[in-house]
Amino acid sequence: MDEPAPRTARERARVELTRAILERAEQQLAEVGPAALSLRAVARDLGMASSAVYRYVDSRDALLTLLLVAGYDDLADALEASQRPEDDLGRRWHALGHALRDWARAQPHRWALLYGSPVPGYAAPETTVGPATRVVAPFLRLLQDRQTAGVEAGAEAGDEGRGRTPEPALAQALLPVSSALADAGHGPVIEAGRTADGLAAWSALVGAVSLELFGHFNQAVLDYDLWFAHLLGRLETTLGG
Repeated sequence: MDEPAPRTARERARVELTRAILERAEQQLAEVGPAALSLRAVARDLGMASSAVYRYVDSRDALLTLLLVAGYDDLADALEASQRPEDDLGRRWHALGHALRDWARAQPHRWALLYGSPVPGYAAPETTVGPATRVVAPFLRLLQDRQTAGVEAGAEAGDEGRGRTPEPALAQALLPVSSALADAGHGPVIEAGRTADGLAAWSALVGAVSLELFGHFNQAVLDYDLWFAHLLGRLETTLGG
């Protein structure tokens, strides 16, 4: 996301050095994974004293947070760029799914940081919530547009209106999600049942991409492109389309 341009030479130098630290940290992330990320190693690779790096990024956890935020923002940009208002709802759904997978395949180390195993000893702070929400925002807008267009959730799956009036227990279980969507102000409130189906579809996409990238489908799926296109089509029937 755009930020105000630095005004002084000192501010510009700080921005440039912070960028260099993040770029080297990204490379280290690809080489050793998030759990082994080391500020000292980043400093060594940049020819800096460790004490100097800590003036810009004060801990490994702070570095992980910066990498998380940058990853979420970059993925969100890719997803938003895939959405063309003139496309019909089905095309937008498929474009969203392919953009997600393409981004992950191009930089699997960043995907692993965002959606892989938690880093031992690290707890993502509140500052990561906004960027993480940006990732799902295009998906939420698609659900809202489907609702506005009167597309029945699950209609093509032979279960017309499924989830439109969920059981009270399901509605209660999804209360945090519904509240977060309302608080984020992403537009019209999405019906609880549609939220449930949308959450299931999103979970399936993230899971399918992770299973592919982490090698769990080796020798099980011979054509990932064909498999993923099939999955998107099946999930579209859940959303209605």
